[in-house]
Amino acid sequence: MRREKELLEELKKGVIHYDEEKVAAAAEAVIQEGFNAYEAIFEGLVSGMEEVGRLYEEQEYFVPEMLLCSDAMYIGLNILRPHIDRNEYGITGIAIIGVVQGDVHDIGKNIVKIMFDVAGFEVHDLGTDVPLEAFVEKQLNTEADLVCLSAMMTTSMIGMKDIIQMIKEKSPNAKILIGGAPVTEEIAVRFGADGYSDDAHNALKTAISILSTLKEIQREKHGNK
Repeated sequence: MRREKELLEELKKGVIHYDEEKVAAAAEAVIQEGFNAYEAIFEGLVSGMEEVGRLYEEQEYFVPEMLLCSDAMYIGLNILRPHIDRNEYGITGIAIIGVVQGDVHDIGKNIVKIMFDVAGFEVHDLGTDVPLEAFVEKQLNTEADLVCLSAMMTTSMIGMKDIIQMIKEKSPNAKILIGGAPVTEEIAVRFGADGYSDDAHNALKTAISILSTLKEIQREKHGNK
C-alpha cells in the first residue's frame, strides 16, 4: 500500500537524519492507521539503522551522529513495540548477546538485540569488548538457550572459537550463533557454532530455527523418560 510505504520511508529517513519528531509522528500514524507494527520496526526503523551503520563504516557519520540516530530509533521502537504480537512466533527462550573481547563495534549487535527482544526472547546484552569467560559465566547463570557472539574484526573473531569450546564443554545443549563482517559459514563450521548470520534479519530467522530444534529435542527426551 502506498501510504504504508510512505510511513516506512519516513521512519527510515527519520532515523537516518536523527529526527525524533518525524519518527514519533510516523510511528503513531502506523498504529492509528492500522498498519503492521512489526514491519514498521524492521522495514522502517531497523532499515534506517542499517544505513546509519553503512554511513559510520564509510566515516560519513561518527559516534555523536550514531547516538542521535539510536535515540530516534528508540523513540519509534517504544511507540511500536507494545503493538507487536509476541505469540506470532511461538518462541520463548533466553538469549545472551555480546561483542567479543577486543572489539567495540556494536551497531549490528544492537539491531540483532532489538529483533530478538521483539520476537519474544529474554535478552541479556553483555555489551562490547566482552571477556571470553563472561559469556560462559552468563550462560551458566541464566541457563540461556542461545549465545550470540558478534565480531567485526578478524583479530577479535578468533576468540569465538575458545568461547564456543568452553560453553559446549559445560553446557552441551546451549546453541551458539555467531555473526559479523569477517564471519562465514565455513568459519562457523570450523569453530563449532550451531549457526551464523551475515545480517540482522537472518540472525533472527536462524535463532528461531535453532531454538525450535532445541525445543523439539527437549520434548523428545522428556517423552522418552
